[in-house]
Amino acid sequence: MRREHPACRRATSPTLRPLSRARSKTRYRADIFGIGAEEFRRVFRATFYVFGLFAILTMVVRTDISRGYIALAFPLGLVGLFISRGLHRRRLLAQRERGVGLRRSVVVGSPSEVEYVLQRISHNPRAGYGVAAVASGGSTATVELPDGRRVPQLGDPRDFVDSRLAIDFDQVIVAGYDSLGRERLRALAWSLEDTTVGMALMSGMTDVAGPRVHWQPIDGLPLMSVEVPHYIGLRVTMKRLFDIVASAALVVLLAPLMLVLAALIKLYDGGPVLYRQRRIGVGGTPFSMTKFRSMTDGAERMFDALAHQQHEGNSVQFKLRQDPRVTPIGRVLRRFSLDELPQLFDVLRGTMSLVGPRPHVQAEVDAYEAHVRRRLNVRPGMTGPWQVGGRSDLSWAESVQKDLFYVENWSMTGDLLLLLKTARAVVSKNGAY
Repeated sequence: MRREHPACRRATSPTLRPLSRARSKTRYRADIFGIGAEEFRRVFRATFYVFGLFAILTMVVRTDISRGYIALAFPLGLVGLFISRGLHRRRLLAQRERGVGLRRSVVVGSPSEVEYVLQRISHNPRAGYGVAAVASGGSTATVELPDGRRVPQLGDPRDFVDSRLAIDFDQVIVAGYDSLGRERLRALAWSLEDTTVGMALMSGMTDVAGPRVHWQPIDGLPLMSVEVPHYIGLRVTMKRLFDIVASAALVVLLAPLMLVLAALIKLYDGGPVLYRQRRIGVGGTPFSMTKFRSMTDGAERMFDALAHQQHEGNSVQFKLRQDPRVTPIGRVLRRFSLDELPQLFDVLRGTMSLVGPRPHVQAEVDAYEAHVRRRLNVRPGMTGPWQVGGRSDLSWAESVQKDLFYVENWSMTGDLLLLLKTARAVVSKNGAY
């Protein structure tokens, strides 16, 4: 017998839990835990403000605490907090993937809207939502979720506001405004007062992260203001300065390793150590991307003989899981992404960034749909959402979705978070071939 998933387990407790029963659970914002960079942004801001206030107080009261101590304690303390949060996040995400600690959610809306939300929730269980029931107006008593589970069908979404459910839940997700109407949507919000149950509205704006969204109430009219992404200005300058400093430091730090790898490649077959390939960068400008050579010398001449084989990864990029052109040393380099270390010099030159979308060759860019060309609004990166999200195991649609989300919502905090995730992706070796 298949064990019932925690997200759809029937409850004997009251439908709406009073606020007083969960005061101890509301000290932290659960909706920002485990996903995105907002949690780390808040940790950085809080740490900065605390140390700033502490520094001012030490100057005012003229204590004997040295400035060097404050200057050292701030970065060390911040790194310690980030590591601690990262470890807790890793444990939390592992629990969520097992179905533990999910917010039991009722999805309300039209059948097509509800189906879209169910697909997205099932695709990313790490977000912390578990579907407990659905109200989409279906005639069946239960609804099958994308993962194969079945949950109760509560009927017409307009009747959901007036019903008393025999199921315990933590969140109501309104998948479509029109399915309820303004009056019933307001009544639903009122019915959740003085309870621990939250309400979330799905927006039609896709690929837009929280920091770009601002609410502007005008005489009772809640307007959602969305910042238009900009690719010039101070933020871009700061990103470029970070790229220069960090890549220069990494070149110095990794120089001995790169020399050893270069010697091994040269000794294996006497061919060139580096491989340069024409890729398309920011604004559609071509550039030469540098890598350690991981294939046999003259591998490009063998492409036509292999092109007819079914390539893996996605329908646009050519990838073979067992490419006969890859050398034994090259397989090790690829498994740990060591072949990409020379791209640090491309970052120094300004043709690439440490973090950004993966650069494609001209033939792949020619296959772009119109909206995919937005990938070219930023510099391509050594690492990015493709590298930490599954690499060659991703489909083309998944790769595009991750890259476009980055292009629309990139930030320095998000870049730092992706750099930290890169180490885990390299160790896991998923999609590296």
